[in-house]
Amino acid sequence: MKQNVNPKNLNEIKAISYFATSLGSKESIEDVLWDITKNVIHQLGFVDCVIYELDHEKNILVQRAAYGTKNPQHKTIYNQITIEVGIGIVGSVAKNRKPELIPNTKYDIRYIVDDCKRLSEICVPIIINDSLFGVIDSEHPNSNFYNERHLHLLTIIAALCSQKVKELRGQNKKPLTKANEYFKKLERLMKFQKIYQNPNLSLSSVANLLGISACYLSSLVNTASNTSFINYINKYRVSEAKCKLHSNHYAHYTIVSVGLEAGFNSKSAFYNAFKKHTGLTPSAYQQSQLILS
Repeated sequence: MKQNVNPKNLNEIKAISYFATSLGSKESIEDVLWDITKNVIHQLGFVDCVIYELDHEKNILVQRAAYGTKNPQHKTIYNQITIEVGIGIVGSVAKNRKPELIPNTKYDIRYIVDDCKRLSEICVPIIINDSLFGVIDSEHPNSNFYNERHLHLLTIIAALCSQKVKELRGQNKKPLTKANEYFKKLERLMKFQKIYQNPNLSLSSVANLLGISACYLSSLVNTASNTSFINYINKYRVSEAKCKLHSNHYAHYTIVSVGLEAGFNSKSAFYNAFKKHTGLTPSAYQQSQLILS
């Protein structure tokens, strides 16, 4: 039975799904920021987007990535400026750590002209562990362009950015130890031998493959990936399921069959893990990918 889906909700699902998928492959904070500015314009229909990062020592916000007229060519920012925390709309959002939507900048004395004067602005903070990382800012030449839906979506995107930056920072802090050698071996088993496809895979069976104790493996995965063993395994399963859900080669598969192929041992395990890792159900994700294609 075909279900009627609100087009606005569907577009929202599509946008969130796209950002989550795109950010997942990024390996540096710089790439994360540039990817967001580009996709804010492509996915949300904005004409401008800038991400500021807080310089904690100087207490200023520095433009780190941009798209639109601020970005004339690959990873360059035209008229790159800095803003003091507390100054202007961007600075106020950084100070108060609360998003703002400005319908008409002509009536807001805080407005600072960047590359050109625009009439509406939307601004959302990026918070990591209760500390300000930066601000996502977008302006539009028309007044009253932005709405509450835009604010909602940009807040979710800021949260996705926060999560990815936190993850990358954690990876950069890991020392090269014997434990990391075991973890690298585990990563190879996951990526190349795809042991996660075995629905009976267990902590003890993987520990035996690595020649270490189950207790040590559990601690290793928790330290190296900041998650539990089962969440670590399911991350790979969900990633494979996502690929198959928007692959024509698996178009004849049911959604549950895709989950079982990826290594899940039941429908409920698949749906619960997929929702946990993506924020969407498998069917909602597949629907969003069909729209994208």
